[in-house]
Amino acid sequence: MNTPESLDATFAALADPTRRAILQRLARGEASVTELAKPFAMSQPAISKHLKVLEHAGLISRRRDAQRRPCRLESKPLYDATNWLEAYRRLWEGRYERLDALLENLKAEDAKARGVRS
Repeated sequence: MNTPESLDATFAALADPTRRAILQRLARGEASVTELAKPFAMSQPAISKHLKVLEHAGLISRRRDAQRRPCRLESKPLYDATNWLEAYRRLWEGRYERLDALLENLKAEDAKARGVRS
């Protein structure tokens, strides 16, 4: 569900470069905490804290596979955030198009007033 709280959690989770890197890695497929911790100069508990933030935001899920608890990327929160951003992109695109049209009209009026063809 696209609620203000879920969007807040998604954007808060995405605000951290380590968490974005973790999501980028998970986009290639499931990975364990140990595998996710490898590229970072931080402890496994620190990585686990990042994973908890991502899990709270619904951006990842974990399942039990014998001794492993692989993490996987969940797309729904990213889809919701993209839709939210898209609404604002359309809004601003429309405003810029109207501004472009206004500027073109002003140029044409200015050229007409000076007797210049455009």
